[in-house]
Amino acid sequence: MPVQITVNDVTGTTPYDLYVCDSGYTSCVYITTFASPPYTFDVPAPLDSLTTICVKIVDNNGCEITNCQNP
Repeated sequence: MPVQITVNDVTGTTPYDLYVCDSGYTSCVYITTFASPPYTFDVPAPLDSLTTICVKIVDNNGCEITNCQNP
């Protein structure tokens, strides 16, 4: 069963580039660019097997918003 994450709210300037990363942000995978939440996505392999998955969002001004969670 895939691991799904939903971005319910985000501040910043649209559009947003969405990445999923390991807990150290050393390995990140680009997911998509979106304009407004909510946005739900499946975490790609092999990151879907990690115990902590981090989301990095970069807004149109280059500001980074990060959050980690246990799936």
